[in-house]
Amino acid sequence: DTEIAAAMNVSADGFHKIILKVSGTAVFSLNDIRVSSDDSERISIEDSIESPASLNPDTIIEREELRQLIARAISELPEKERIVLVLYYHEALTFKEIGRVLNVSESRISQIHTRANIRLRARLGSLRKSAL
Repeated sequence: DTEIAAAMNVSADGFHKIILKVSGTAVFSLNDIRVSSDDSERISIEDSIESPASLNPDTIIEREELRQLIARAISELPEKERIVLVLYYHEALTFKEIGRVLNVSESRISQIHTRANIRLRARLGSLRKSAL
C-alpha cells in the first residue's frame, strides 16, 4: 500500500480513502425501505427478495454454483481477510468489535474488509470466466 500510495503521490491514508471510494461496497440493512420510482410503494428490502420456493430449477442451480464460486474465492483469501469477512457477514460483528478481536483499529478492519472485497471481485471474475 505504501509503495502504491507513493507512486500515486498521495499519503497512505489518502490511498485507503481512494480504495474505499472505488470499491463499490455498499452495506445496508434488509430492513431498509425501498421506495418505488413513482414514490407510490414502500417495501423493505427483505420483503423484495424472492423466496427459494418461487425460483425455477435453473435459478436454483445458478445460485448454488455462484455460492460455490464465492466459497472457493473466500477460501483463497489471506487468513486475516477471511476472518474479517466471517466475523462481519456471518457473525454480524461491527468493525469496532472485529478490531477488538484482532487487536487492530476499526479503520484497519475497514481497510482489510475493503481489500477482501476487491480481491473477491477480481477472483470471482476470473473463476466465472474459467467456469464458462
